Amino acid sequence: MNLIFKKLTECTIQDTITAWNRGFEGYFVQLEMTPELFYNRLINEGLSMNHSLVAFDGEEPIAIVLNGFRVIDGRKTVWNGGTGIAVDYRGKGVSNLLMEAALKVYSEEGVEIATLEAIKENERAIRLYQKFGYEIIDSLVYLTGMVDLKNTPIPCKAIRPEQLPTYQFYKENLPWQCQWQSVRSGEAQIYFDEKQNPLGYSLFKRAWNQQGQLEKVFLYQIELFEVPQEETFISILNSITGETNHPVNFMTINTSMTNPIIPILMDLGFEKKTEQVQMVKK
Repeated sequence: MNLIFKKLTECTIQDTITAWNRGFEGYFVQLEMTPELFYNRLINEGLSMNHSLVAFDGEEPIAIVLNGFRVIDGRKTVWNGGTGIAVDYRGKGVSNLLMEAALKVYSEEGVEIATLEAIKENERAIRLYQKFGYEIIDSLVYLTGMVDLKNTPIPCKAIRPEQLPTYQFYKENLPWQCQWQSVRSGEAQIYFDEKQNPLGYSLFKRAWNQQGQLEKVFLYQIELFEVPQEETFISILNSITGETNHPVNFMTINTSMTNPIIPILMDLGFEKKTEQVQMVKK
């Protein structure tokens, strides 16, 4: 085995997609990509082609690691947006070499914090990351469920995701895909009580079907400053959808298990789809 690492900028589209699809073959969730889907993801999640790597065995693309950089809470932070190794090369030391190459990139870029998420059941990957100094700091969950909404309005203000960081209460240090930079095509709202005191905010995307009906809402952030009553929480969901004439399907994205909305959603009948661990290396 003669491993060579190349930046994505040095690879053909076909080699990059081959490395990704082979790297995530048989993974816990379906992650197969077309070139269009792959490059949309790079752009939407702020991943760097110049700092992401494909590993080749000779001419054969056999592994990939994607990296993105942001300044979060004043510290240069990198996110590992996916590490995949072809089935034939797993358990042969490639993962160690790939991690070493990625950490070299982080060091050269002056990174202070490295972050990633791993599927909770993927014990082999979690052990690998722990070996390289990552620690589990949180459990994150994808929940799905239908909510039959009632017309119980709550005072709210619609803003652009880009405006969220201008508010002092915005929580910057969240899982990468939930940060406003990764949800620029989404929407945001701020909620108030009767005295116009802020209650919290949300960041979300809505999806419609071909008949023009709201089909699904993806909740990237719902941060509330006090544990809400269930009725208040349903009013917030109602404001997010803008709909009350039919039940709406919701999915939370990488929501911390410590978020007080989790037990409310479970009481509303939401089910756990996927659980991940959030890992950090300083």
